[in-house]
Amino acid sequence: MADRSSEPPICARCGRARADADPAEALAWSMENDRQGQVWLCSGCARAHVRAIEGKLPAEYW
Repeated sequence: MADRSSEPPICARCGRARADADPAEALAWSMENDRQGQVWLCSGCARAHVRAIEGKLPAEYW
């Protein structure tokens, strides 16, 4: 597996670079570790897909 930690974060959904976001918005990005490494979502995509992200929880926790 290649080490991608030195690469700038890119949104996995829309392809937006975290470096293009203003500093306050960059703090709202979401990161997940999976088999391929780090997966980033910009704040807009994270908000739009929050139900799917939290869908990993059992239904009684919704």
